[in-house]
Amino acid sequence: MFGLHYRLEKHGMALVLGIILVASIGGLVEIAPLFTIDETVEDAPDMRLYTPLELAGRNIYIREGCYACHSQMIRTLRDEVERYGPYSLAVESKYDHPMQWGSKRTGPDLARIGGKYSDEWQVAHLIDPRAVVPQSIMPSYRFLVTTALRTDDLGLHLKALSRVGVPYTDEMVVNATADAIAQAGTDGSDGLTSRYGTATQARPFDGNPGQVTEMDALVAYLQILGRLTDAAHANRQPPEE
Repeated sequence: MFGLHYRLEKHGMALVLGIILVASIGGLVEIAPLFTIDETVEDAPDMRLYTPLELAGRNIYIREGCYACHSQMIRTLRDEVERYGPYSLAVESKYDHPMQWGSKRTGPDLARIGGKYSDEWQVAHLIDPRAVVPQSIMPSYRFLVTTALRTDDLGLHLKALSRVGVPYTDEMVVNATADAIAQAGTDGSDGLTSRYGTATQARPFDGNPGQVTEMDALVAYLQILGRLTDAAHANRQPPEE
């Protein structure tokens, strides 16, 4: 083996070809599974889209670096499934750009945090984490309560995502601003539920119906995590030991 390597080192072109061959094999191993991805990713007919308000909350989540301490991926290990719920399926992140999978957990995994706590708890936690979790080292995001959410550009966010495969319609794009305001109000409009489904949650998520804030958006996003589809619960299997 070493003899072959020494001979290759003496012939530059042969060494280059050898490197290309080895790199090609590695690339093929990584790329080949992508050709069968349609057969391996689970089907989820009930999969719903993020509403404009939830999408704005997701953007805030990424902007504030929440992903650096919280993963959104429950692995197939028994201790994780028993703590967090059914392990994550690829289909649950099919509309996430970028997806939030990972294993960095300074704080708990948030893949199924939606509905686990009330809006009031989420707001209190974001304002003063140690008020509800004394051992928390999470910083305060109090400013979200007083920061008005920018809604005039939400249609552009939906339009950009539609170009990479997220099935937002032209109607959704045109009504993005109105839908975000309606969802953060006391009642969702008929247009909001017709576009995004009757399961869409509409209420003042920050407790103040007078203004649409960044807190509204972030809490709306947190409350939908793990609830875009029931595929993980329908396909639930025993976890690994």
